[in-house]
Amino acid sequence: MDEPKPAAAGAHPALPALRLDAEGRRHVDMRAVAALALPLVLNSTIQAVLSLTDTWFIGRLSVDATAALGAVYWFVILALLLFGGATMAVQTLVAQAYGGRRYRRASRALWTGLWASLVTVPLFAAAILAGPGLVGVFGLDPAITVLAVDYWQPRLAGGPFAAALWALSAYFNGVGRTRLPLLVTSVVAVSNVVLNEWLIFGLGMGVAGAAWATTLAQCLGVGLAMVLMLRLEPQRYRPLATWRPRLPAIRSQLLLGIPMAATASADLLGSALFQVMQVRIGAVDGAATMIVMMFTSLAYMPGIGVALAGTTLVGQAIGAGDREWANVLGSRIIRLVSLGMGGLGLVMALAGSLLVPLFVNDSDGNAAATIALALKLLWIAAVYQFFDGLNFASSFCLRGAGDVRVPALLVMGLGFGLFVPLCYLLSFAPGQGWFVGRYDVPSIVLGAGLGAVGGWLSLLLYCMLAGAVLLLRWRQGAWRAIRLR
Repeated sequence: MDEPKPAAAGAHPALPALRLDAEGRRHVDMRAVAALALPLVLNSTIQAVLSLTDTWFIGRLSVDATAALGAVYWFVILALLLFGGATMAVQTLVAQAYGGRRYRRASRALWTGLWASLVTVPLFAAAILAGPGLVGVFGLDPAITVLAVDYWQPRLAGGPFAAALWALSAYFNGVGRTRLPLLVTSVVAVSNVVLNEWLIFGLGMGVAGAAWATTLAQCLGVGLAMVLMLRLEPQRYRPLATWRPRLPAIRSQLLLGIPMAATASADLLGSALFQVMQVRIGAVDGAATMIVMMFTSLAYMPGIGVALAGTTLVGQAIGAGDREWANVLGSRIIRLVSLGMGGLGLVMALAGSLLVPLFVNDSDGNAAATIALALKLLWIAAVYQFFDGLNFASSFCLRGAGDVRVPALLVMGLGFGLFVPLCYLLSFAPGQGWFVGRYDVPSIVLGAGLGAVGGWLSLLLYCMLAGAVLLLRWRQGAWRAIRLR
């Protein structure tokens, strides 16, 4: 909420999103928040379109090619987040440096992130070599396995470039220039379309061409972002004077960024396992879950944009030396994201009877059952949306304050200690599931047989608890004692 007290004499003149009324009382300038967040919302949306581009082009090849992409896609994203996500720390460090008017420190944090992205090269190389063995574990048709490996290897070859691009985007976001990463992402998306057509069909590279198209488009994005970075107020940020690597700084940044990456990776892996379980149950549960997940992403994308703005605003306020104002901004962002996502979820549930049938083939024998189940799931998802917003908005604001290790442990503990096993137990009936016929497990513990409804209820409970503990972590204020170097 807005602070009830007037601004103190000598208050920092550059506090982010600050508006003073006629009596000198401080209020959150929602126009400034919107100006920061809107490009981030659009950027998240374009990135979603970029992810869909490969799917559309590969779908023109064959059903086997699409199946191969589906088999490894989430694991590719998981590897990118797990290895390259450590550069997420750049936004926190840059925002705090910018808020404190330590502009050279901001550019030094970026260069440290870029050097850290080089550390990922051997990790991605190992993942590339492990690809055939990993894909082989899935027990896929041999033809699909070959195609999956064809996509896996060149896609992960671009991992270090993806990490560098995240670092550069985080730098622009940290200094409040959110339109620049929007420009870069737009260029990457358009380039990816052109390269897909040329490599897949023009050069006949097939599935591998789609992966190389994304990798080359990201290389182009890194080049453009580097040019923009060097030209962004060079007298203020002095990027050519701060480029030298400093091993202690790289180590510190990795220690800050790795928990951020682990949190995102745990969420992603849990969601991937959740969706695989529903597909395992049957076509109706799998299709209904996919449709509802697609609808939730419509609320998730703007929520991510506003939450990323929260990372910047909290970091800048802390850098300016005003942690009370950081608390005001973070609390406002958390409320905006959770209420906004919950409201959109409610609208989707109310409009479900009009929207869901558009995504189901009427001539399919499972059409009616899929529509009925999806409509039921949408109401669970509407409540889930609110708590999911509470979950990651709190996480992103804590990230802006540098409080990442305890939140990571909390999310990972709830995800793998509660959500995944509970989802398994509620979704599968006795005689179903992955362990049937493999281990001597009594059938009574193999599940309640609620199908997708059970899976979504477990997801709802997980988000309720994760949102509650992270909000409590934010309000408890341990982040106020954190001092980043």
